[in-house]
Amino acid sequence: MKEFDYLAPESVSEVVSVISEHGDRAKLLAGGTDIIVQLREGLREADVVVDIKKIDKVTSFKYSEENGLSLGAAVACYHLYEHPELSRLYGALADSAHIIGGWQIQSRASIGGNLCNASPAADSIPSLIALNATALIAGPNGERTVAVQDFCTGPGRNVLENGELLVSIQIPAQCSDSGSAYERFIPRNEMDIAVVGVGSWVRLSADGTIVEARISLGAVAATPLFAEEASASLAGKQPTEENFAVAGELAKQIATPISDMRGTDEYRAHLVGVLVKRTLTTAAERAQN
Repeated sequence: MKEFDYLAPESVSEVVSVISEHGDRAKLLAGGTDIIVQLREGLREADVVVDIKKIDKVTSFKYSEENGLSLGAAVACYHLYEHPELSRLYGALADSAHIIGGWQIQSRASIGGNLCNASPAADSIPSLIALNATALIAGPNGERTVAVQDFCTGPGRNVLENGELLVSIQIPAQCSDSGSAYERFIPRNEMDIAVVGVGSWVRLSADGTIVEARISLGAVAATPLFAEEASASLAGKQPTEENFAVAGELAKQIATPISDMRGTDEYRAHLVGVLVKRTLTTAAERAQN
């Protein structure tokens, strides 16, 4: 690992100043489970590593029935699935947080870091998209928000510009008749990178009809995808196996998977349909409980 300077600012404005000055030679440290490995293996280089864990805005989270969940970019994964209310309200995100690496990784890795790393196979991003999350970004020109479904621009690339950092992720409040779920497929437990990942969210009416739904796919394109047509197809319908299967077929139409040692493109496309059906079923069950 090449030498670099280490800084630990105590405010977002200080971070913006440092990374604006150093450009892409500055790297942010939240959980560190990706960047430390990348620096050590020479996949990335840095003149300065900026530790953001001393900043309350990025290390805290809060939920209100009015504004929903504000999740700091450096909040570790375990906070989500160990929090009874959050894991109930945001089932898909808790599902994702529970399978990002092992429990040692989950005590350090953050949802914000997982998002910024912008892997097409990231486990948290489909859940965030299904939950209609937005990213709060701070930079030299102030703050701006970007829908998570538009945040990733390619493998390992995102919308952050020079001097900008992800401060928090904003997720709408959940009502008692909504539910969400995430599932991924891996060939064996030792392989923790999704071959396909799917996040789904549904909201039901009093009579059990689907009011709206959101479906997102991971590991089947250069970026995680929002399956808009498949999601819209469920509005006004009953949460049945047949309707979920139709949504799965529609979701398959936007997938452009590759073939590699972990699975063929045909196999991945098949898995999209399977996992859409499964996650919608779980999401509907959670909405009804």
